[in-house]
Amino acid sequence: MAVEVPVRLALVGLGAIGLAAHLPAMLRSEAVQVVGLADPSPERRAAAAPRAPGAAVYADAAEVCGAAGVDGVVLATPPWVTTGLAEQFLRAGQFVLAEKPIAVSTADARKLATLPDERQRRLQVGLTYRHDPALARLREWIRDGPLHGPLLIRAHIYDERLNAKDPDHSARIRQTLRHGPPVLHEGAHVFDWLAFLLDGASPRVSDAWSVRSDPGLASPNLNGARLTYRCGTNVLVEFGWLTSELPRCELSILGQHGYAVLDGFTFRLTLTADGETKVYDDPVDRTERCFDRQLGAFVDLVRGRSDRAVPGLPEGLAALDLSERIAATASMFTIPGRERT
Repeated sequence: MAVEVPVRLALVGLGAIGLAAHLPAMLRSEAVQVVGLADPSPERRAAAAPRAPGAAVYADAAEVCGAAGVDGVVLATPPWVTTGLAEQFLRAGQFVLAEKPIAVSTADARKLATLPDERQRRLQVGLTYRHDPALARLREWIRDGPLHGPLLIRAHIYDERLNAKDPDHSARIRQTLRHGPPVLHEGAHVFDWLAFLLDGASPRVSDAWSVRSDPGLASPNLNGARLTYRCGTNVLVEFGWLTSELPRCELSILGQHGYAVLDGFTFRLTLTADGETKVYDDPVDRTERCFDRQLGAFVDLVRGRSDRAVPGLPEGLAALDLSERIAATASMFTIPGRERT
C-alpha cells in the first residue's frame, strides 16, 4: 500500500493558542508536515522555530499566501485579523483552518461569503470542541432518549480568570474586549454546540443581559440570554471573563427522563437516568484529543476526502449571527446594575 505524502501546512499566529494547541497537534500528526511558521513578533518566532526544525519562518503572513509547497494554513490569529487573512489565502487557492470566531461581525464576514463556492468550501472554522465524542453522545441521547423531548439546557461558560500574577493574559483579554463582549467570542463554540445537538434549529432570542463588572473594560465582561426553540426547548446561556473568581463552567441538559452534565474544562460527561448515574471520562486530555480530531478533519478536506469543511463557513456565520443578536438585544434595555453593551 502506497504511503501518502504528508499535507504541507503553515501555522500563522504564534500566540498562546497557536503554540499551546495547534502546533503540538500538527507535530503529533504523521499526516502533516509543518513547512512554515509566521508571526510579526520576533520573540514568538524565536520561541516557535526550534519546535519545528526545517520549517520556514516568516515575519509577514503575506509571504505564505500562495507560496509553492504550502497546501494550507492554520490561522491562530485574533478574529479581527483572521477574516482578511482567510480571504487572502482562500483567493490564492489554499485551504484554511481558521480559529473561531471567523470575524468580529457578520458585516466583516460578508467578504468571505462573496467568495466563489469552491473557495468557501476550503475554509474550516476552528470550532474545535464540535469534534469531541462527548457531543456526539449527547446528540444521540437527545435524539433517541433519555434526553428526548423539550429540554432545559443551561450553558455556564466562565473562563479567562483575572490573575494579577499574569498581566500579559489580562492585557490580551482586555484587548479582545475592545472587539466585542465574551458572547461574541465564547458564543461561537456554544452556539455551534447547540446547532449540532439540536440539528441546526435556529432559536429566538427571548431576552438578554450584560454586566460590566469593571467600569474600565471596553465591553461588558458578563453576558447572558434566554433562547427559545420551536420544539419547546429553552436554553439559558451565560458567559464571563476577567473576574478573580469564576462560577462553574459546564453545559447541562434536563429532560423529562434524564439529566446530563458536560464539564466545560474536561468534557467529562455524566448522565443520570432511571435512578442511575453513569460517567463518561475520556482519558486523553480534552485539548489534545479535540485539536487532533479537528486537524484530522482538515487533512481529509485538503486531501479531497471531504467535499466541504464541517464546521465550515455556514456554521461559523450561524454562530456569529446568534452572538450578534444576543449582543444587540442586550443593548436595547438597561436593567439596574447592568450595563449596555
